[in-house]
Amino acid sequence: MKIALVVIGKTDAQYFAQAIAEYTNRLTHYIPFEMVVIPDIKNVKNLSEAQQKEKEGELILKATQAGDYLVLLDERGKDFSSMQFATYIEKKMHTVSKRLIFVVGGPYGFSESVYKAASEKISLSKMTFSHQMIRLIFVEQIYRAMTILNNEPYHHE
Repeated sequence: MKIALVVIGKTDAQYFAQAIAEYTNRLTHYIPFEMVVIPDIKNVKNLSEAQQKEKEGELILKATQAGDYLVLLDERGKDFSSMQFATYIEKKMHTVSKRLIFVVGGPYGFSESVYKAASEKISLSKMTFSHQMIRLIFVEQIYRAMTILNNEPYHHE
């Protein structure tokens, strides 16, 4: 199994990009991982929220392949502790044959077509984080899950 994180737009802040690169590098010692960056939609000022979500949705779905297991990072998704998330990843490692894809939506969330294509939704917090920050937080949590599954001392109870 391979894990992918699909995001809209590049990571602008260099300090986030460096930290994401650090955790991505650490993660690849455990599992194949990639971040798929979908370019920002052009001329968003001329689009309604619904039109922007629809265009982003088309690009998100284009980034998926047959056999991918799509999980949306959504405020209405299931909550996990880090230990529970590690167990979740472990189960997916045994049941997902191709790619486990997590998706961070655009500023207005996901289109209906993306919700329909998704297998499930998970939430990282009841709090709201910037799209730049959530990338780092999520990559770190995947890394944390892998260290938990490998009984390494990174995570403390």
